[in-house]
Amino acid sequence: MQNTKTMSTWNSGSEQGMGVFHICGYSQHINTAAGEKKKILVSSTFRAGGHHWAIFFRPDGFSDKSVAGIVIASKHVKLRASYELRLVDQSTGLLVSVHKEAPREFQRDKDFHSAISFFRAKRSIFESPTCLRDDCLTMECTVTVIKEPWRTGTKTIPKIQVPQSDMAGHYAKLLEEKVGVDVTFSVGGEEFAAHKVVLATRSPVFKAQLYGPLREAGAVPITIEDMQPDVFRELLHFIYTDSLPPLDYLKADARTDMIRHLLVAADRYGMERLTLMCQSILCENLCVQTVATTFALADQHQCDMLKDACLEFITCSIARDAVQRTQGYRNLKRTCPPDVIEVFEKACRFRKA
Repeated sequence: MQNTKTMSTWNSGSEQGMGVFHICGYSQHINTAAGEKKKILVSSTFRAGGHHWAIFFRPDGFSDKSVAGIVIASKHVKLRASYELRLVDQSTGLLVSVHKEAPREFQRDKDFHSAISFFRAKRSIFESPTCLRDDCLTMECTVTVIKEPWRTGTKTIPKIQVPQSDMAGHYAKLLEEKVGVDVTFSVGGEEFAAHKVVLATRSPVFKAQLYGPLREAGAVPITIEDMQPDVFRELLHFIYTDSLPPLDYLKADARTDMIRHLLVAADRYGMERLTLMCQSILCENLCVQTVATTFALADQHQCDMLKDACLEFITCSIARDAVQRTQGYRNLKRTCPPDVIEVFEKACRFRKA
């Protein structure tokens, strides 16, 4: 089943802009006479968050001459923003904060026809000796516009396909090409070259034989008794590839015999996985002709699960009499201990009952 991964992102952010407003001749804009319209000083516009902003400064305030009025305005109808107004200390060049507004909604004002924020501040702040020098005043306004959250389009993350492991193929090639072989075995008159470290890694028996205190010294072939060359060849194949060959070159009966021999070899060299694989194959191929022989083999090599499978096959089989007429059954009675034969025959009697 092919899996796909998609990704989308929910974004939120802000954009910031700053306007600097120089006011020269500050004194000319304050203390307006009675009846005279109070002056409003307007900065040039500056951009923040994709909108134009301006500072409206009324030094004389509105109703109280001790208070100045400040309007931060944008021509946008509605938005959310924060801002800070600061004055430049002209003796040090440092900034003095006058007012800081947390994020808020800017709404349209009928007089300004813009989205505005209004606040008042004492004139004494603007007219302090450090900020007002040579009748000039400099203020900075930083506006931060909170952008509307948005979601990016859905993207499909490409899936990187990883091929199946080819390690077994490399080890099979290593065995086939015999590069770096350092041990030779003589089995039934045939010689097989291999790599000690591979054999020792896969089999505790080979490890003890090749690297243990009783290891055989010298370069002469190590002779292996009681094993056919074809069985040893398939054993090496499993050691290097962790898999059994298909054995297609053998007929059905010969394949079963090969699996039995491999089970014996696996038990001999302490290779548990191969032992279980052979048991599984023999279990799947139980029949009247093979069950007695397989039972005897299982008993000899302590394959309890395979023994139980044989007994279960007999108790469920309708051909129990045929089983007792097979050569495998006759061999079982000749080679196995009486108690083992008794277990086998008890299963047959149980079926007859």
